[in-house]
Amino acid sequence: MADNQTWVTEFILLGFPLSPSVQTLLFGLFSLFYVLTLLGNGIILGLISLDSRLHTPMYFFLSHLAIVDISYASNNVPKMLVNLLNKKNTISFVPCIMQTFLYMAFAHTECLILVVMSHDRYVAICHPLRYSVIMRWRVCTVQAVTSWACGSLLALVHVGLVLRLPFCGPHEINHFFCEILSVLKLACADTRLNQAVIFAASVLVLVGPLGLVLLSYTRILAAILRTRSGEGRGKAFSTCSSHLCVVGLFFGSAIVMYMAPKSRHPEEQQKILSLFYSLFNPMLNPLIYSLRNAEIKGALRRVLWKDRLM
Repeated sequence: MADNQTWVTEFILLGFPLSPSVQTLLFGLFSLFYVLTLLGNGIILGLISLDSRLHTPMYFFLSHLAIVDISYASNNVPKMLVNLLNKKNTISFVPCIMQTFLYMAFAHTECLILVVMSHDRYVAICHPLRYSVIMRWRVCTVQAVTSWACGSLLALVHVGLVLRLPFCGPHEINHFFCEILSVLKLACADTRLNQAVIFAASVLVLVGPLGLVLLSYTRILAAILRTRSGEGRGKAFSTCSSHLCVVGLFFGSAIVMYMAPKSRHPEEQQKILSLFYSLFNPMLNPLIYSLRNAEIKGALRRVLWKDRLM
């Protein structure tokens, strides 16, 4: 780059180009959603830690999913809420890159956690007699740590490739946070390598895991249909349908955003899908699991009853 070129030290987040009254309305609505996200996932974490009946591999992985959802929402939503009330929505370069890293790390980690959860259900339903041997606590811990480590390393690769690019203007990000595709549009250099790595990572952490999840649940469905016990079949269907709802919501929106052909309004589409990732999906996950899971509802009743007795 030329010596007389000006380098960008901060970006402007354009967010949602709406009237002040509509932005104020969105601030109230999104604040409510964010509180529900923290409350719902916090309740699940609290129940799993307090109720010994939930100290099983299934709820161990569910607690990690709740942590990911809380972290994911907290990375993007607070800044978005502040920007809805401010006229000048700036973010410095380093916090912007950090936001991008955390966004990618949590997204990748959630993909892998969902795969591990589907494997846990496959072993529990298809190999119940060997479940305690296969899903030992050491194995579960290794799977959880590996999911977090791989998610963080993939995000580090993305950020490392972003940092090699020069940013010399413009400095307006047409998004409500530093989403990687929007940041790349501001680079003053060829970003084809970055785009190729993003696509390859999408295949690695979206298409591959989704295939494994679908394979697990296909075998689970076959095993359920062979079950003679109506009660056992209903319980298995209830648990697996909850997991499939979460998988469909998460992987579906991710594939549309990073792998589907762009529409005529790709930037607006990215905002809506990112909003779904950052706010709606983390809020819906605890609702799906609590409404469709008798053990979670039972643990909540036991905790509330214990508090009344005290």
